[in-house]
Amino acid sequence: MIPIRDDNPVYRTPVVTYALIGLCVLVFLAQLTLGKGGVERMFYTFGLIPAVLTGRAALAPGLEVVPPAATIVTSMFVHAGFFHLAGNLLYLWIFADNVEDRLGRWRFAVFYLVCGTGAAIAQVLPDAGSRIPMIGASGAISGVLGAYLVMYPHARVLVALPIVLVLQIVRLRAVTVLGFWFLLQLLSSLMATSGEGGVAFRAHLGGFVTGLAVLPLFRRAGQRG
Repeated sequence: MIPIRDDNPVYRTPVVTYALIGLCVLVFLAQLTLGKGGVERMFYTFGLIPAVLTGRAALAPGLEVVPPAATIVTSMFVHAGFFHLAGNLLYLWIFADNVEDRLGRWRFAVFYLVCGTGAAIAQVLPDAGSRIPMIGASGAISGVLGAYLVMYPHARVLVALPIVLVLQIVRLRAVTVLGFWFLLQLLSSLMATSGEGGVAFRAHLGGFVTGLAVLPLFRRAGQRG
C-alpha cells in the first residue's frame, strides 16, 4: 500500500514541513559527494549508536564530532540511500502539513523532535549495547502519522494498492491506511532478528506511540479532534 496524496486541505504554508524535507535532501546531496568510506564515516559520526549513547562504547578518534546525545537529532537527517530518503519524505509530504497546520509551526517543530526522541529511546532500550548506527527520519515521521490518525481518522488518502499483481488506485480512510501501516510495523518488529542491521521497526513503533501519547500536550487550548 503506497500513499500518493490525501484530500485534506491546509490553510497555511507548512514552512516547518518544507524545511525538514529540505534539510534531509541537502544532507543526502552532501552524502553523494563523499566516497563509500566517507558515507560510512558519516553514518557513524552523525548516526545514533546505542552503545555510544549509553556509554558502553566510544567512537574511534576523529569520529565524535557531536556529543552522543546530539545524535538523536542529527540521525534524523541522514539516510542510507535514495529509496530510504524518498520513502520517508513521501510520508512526511503527505501527512505532516496537516499536523503542522493544526498544531502551529513551533509546536509542530518541537513535537517532531520529541517523537524522534521517543523513537530513539524505543530502539535503544532493548539493545543498549548495539554498535549499529540508526539513521533516518522515520521514527519522527511515525509520530506525525500517529497524530494524523488521531486528528484526521476519516480523511481520504489516495493509495496505490497491489491487487493480483496490478496496482489499483483507490481512496481509503486514513484510519485504514495508517492502521495497516502500524500493524505492518508491529509484525515486522516481531519477526526482526535482534542485533542485525536493517529497518529500525522498534523506532517506528516508538515514534508512533510517542506521537499518540504527547499529542494532547501540543494541541492549542480548546482544540478538538
